[in-house]
Amino acid sequence: MRLLAYAGLLSGLYSATANTIVDLGYAKYQGNLSFPNTVAYLGLPYAEPPVGELRWRSPLPLNTTRVSQSAHGAVIDASSNPEFCIQGTTGNGDAGGAGSEDCLKVNVYAPANAKKGDKLPVLVYIHGGGYVFGNPANWPFDHWIHQEPSVVIVSVYYRLDSIGFLSHPAFASTPSLGDLNVGFSDQALALRWVQEHIDAFGGDPGQVTINGQSAGGSSVELHLVASGQEGLFHGAIAQSVYRTPLPSPEQQEPLFNFYAEKAGCGGLKSVSDTMSCLRQAPISALAPAQDAAFNGSYNAFHPVFDGKIIPVRPTPSILSGRFAKVPLIVGATSNETLSGGDDISSALKAFFPGLTQNDLTGFNEVYNASNFGSSNEQFRVATGESELRCAVEIMGGAFSQPEQGKTYVYRYNTPNPTGGDPLVEHAAENWMMFLGTNTGVNGTTMFSPMTPSEQAFASELIAYWLSFVRTGNPNTFKLARAPTWPTYTPSTSHRIVLTEGSATKTGSTLETISSEERQRCAFVTSKAASQQA
Repeated sequence: MRLLAYAGLLSGLYSATANTIVDLGYAKYQGNLSFPNTVAYLGLPYAEPPVGELRWRSPLPLNTTRVSQSAHGAVIDASSNPEFCIQGTTGNGDAGGAGSEDCLKVNVYAPANAKKGDKLPVLVYIHGGGYVFGNPANWPFDHWIHQEPSVVIVSVYYRLDSIGFLSHPAFASTPSLGDLNVGFSDQALALRWVQEHIDAFGGDPGQVTINGQSAGGSSVELHLVASGQEGLFHGAIAQSVYRTPLPSPEQQEPLFNFYAEKAGCGGLKSVSDTMSCLRQAPISALAPAQDAAFNGSYNAFHPVFDGKIIPVRPTPSILSGRFAKVPLIVGATSNETLSGGDDISSALKAFFPGLTQNDLTGFNEVYNASNFGSSNEQFRVATGESELRCAVEIMGGAFSQPEQGKTYVYRYNTPNPTGGDPLVEHAAENWMMFLGTNTGVNGTTMFSPMTPSEQAFASELIAYWLSFVRTGNPNTFKLARAPTWPTYTPSTSHRIVLTEGSATKTGSTLETISSEERQRCAFVTSKAASQQA
């Protein structure tokens, strides 16, 4: 096990025999030759630094003239991971606050000697972390390009926690106070930067797939239904979609007041005065305030339903056909839930405060103990399906309509081998796909050595993902040993079960989603209004 500094693990391993300088027109950047066939350009800015008066405002496009003049014709070093965005607590007693507000950057991973006009497909990755924490350096893509040097991959840094998602109803009527959902707007601006500049890395702006896990999967879902996204992407991979409620700004006002009080800006005469105070407050005051507010659901900073950027909440938007018509991969892990304890009603009410007593009675009937082998399984399924897993049925059913492209559904079925837990928990696939990563607090992670069978399984997963990026079909460039992944339709309900095998033989199989699971998810879908998801 070793502490993250991933760029340091690879930087300098290979002599610079390939071109590691990219010219974006306004500046040249020097990347790392992290493998003989892979260059990583780390920390490229895509927006103006959102600091000072720009705190809690929508991101401004990068002032390329400023960058050019600042460089004075010199090549800018892009060989080290940038400072990540200000972190929040994981909720386990740790203090957040590490990072920087000047964090609106991307990491770009490209084949060595890729050049303008190569028209390589592009993957844009949006990290998870509950919209509260996360550092893209913890999920590196050098080895993805090394395995398949026919794509370009972009990983996005975006504002998190209170810095990215502070909300007040006055923002909607008085934009001078601040903007709603600025962390989500960061992601959208990064996608626009990709449209303008990815060609310099050999990428094709007309063939972009967005991908994310957990809050990143939630972000992918939001981009699929948000306004102003036309032409920014052409395919989507949504892993373990975090079905967090999207409360209204009015519902978040108590959180705003609590946060302002904790930051030393409470009791002022007007929202304008409060925002002025908050903009002048140091991170040393804001970080403890956002940590104190962390309590899940409404009592956490994450996207809100603003009626503008997000005109309709995701589930009703998808069910009514109002979403980007693109090919889709969507899935979840076998046993994941985001709740703890043993009381289903209490856990669901804490996660979805809008659920009524009648709703909760219905959940206890649908998820009756007689239908499960243990109380632990009952709790996990009852909470996990609403919080994560039923996004598969909701999105898969809508996206698989004949006129809307192909949809592929999976169940990830291999535990994280480092925790001693036989269950396949939330984010288990991240360990496998990103060199044995286990994320920690304040932007840290630990990488673990991988066995030959784990490396083989990781290669199988990466091949499926990048085949989809290249062709909209995970089978076109899959590994020869891997099974053919069937398309999903509500009538067949086929999905692949992604499972580790041996170093030479796949463990992945195919299955049909059970009628019991489909019926439970139909019930969950019917509660979308109460869940505000």
